[in-house]
Amino acid sequence: MTPAGKVLRAARKTSRRQDYSSSTKRALLDNATALFTDHGYAGTSLDEVVAAARVTKGALYHHYSSKLALFENVFMKCQEDSKKQIEKSLRQSKDPWERARLGLQTYLDLCQQPAFRRICIQEGPVALGHERWHEVEKEFSFGLVAGIVEALLKDIGGTKELSETFAHIFYGALQSAGDYVADAEDSEDASEKVQAVISAILAGLRLLPAIDVASQAPDEAEG
Repeated sequence: MTPAGKVLRAARKTSRRQDYSSSTKRALLDNATALFTDHGYAGTSLDEVVAAARVTKGALYHHYSSKLALFENVFMKCQEDSKKQIEKSLRQSKDPWERARLGLQTYLDLCQQPAFRRICIQEGPVALGHERWHEVEKEFSFGLVAGIVEALLKDIGGTKELSETFAHIFYGALQSAGDYVADAEDSEDASEKVQAVISAILAGLRLLPAIDVASQAPDEAEG
């Protein structure tokens, strides 16, 4: 065999190994997602995951060091997919108020989906610990909220200095809304109520005069 042929053969072997590794990882993530959704973190074993994915435990440990590491990857993939869905909905409009409505509706729809509800809202804080869960969750979603809020404030003449404060407040409100919808017996009804409440808040915000930091600060001359 010529040197060029040997190189080509080695490249093909490498490519096959990479394809197999990618398909194994995908199978593990997909089946772990289904099991964590149905049985939760504590109720799912690695034996069940490898059996469902039809791979060996050695293959699992090649990609993930532990069940917690596997769950964190499932959690992050779920967050990433959800972020893409919200971003897709936001691209439907350029109007900041309509974008806020679309983003809220998509997020509340996600809170009703079994995988997002169980993995991202209910199991995430328990399995990862609140600090790590909050860190990852914020990494994926806070930027979206901040961008929406900044556009809303800009539309009513608000100062940029208040954008971060508003973003944190709305971000916290959305987290509470997500918990409320995810834990409700009738999640669809809960979602409709949340949309009505937040829509009323946004409508009130839209009617406000321009918000200025200086006008909100206490008068230093007083007291």
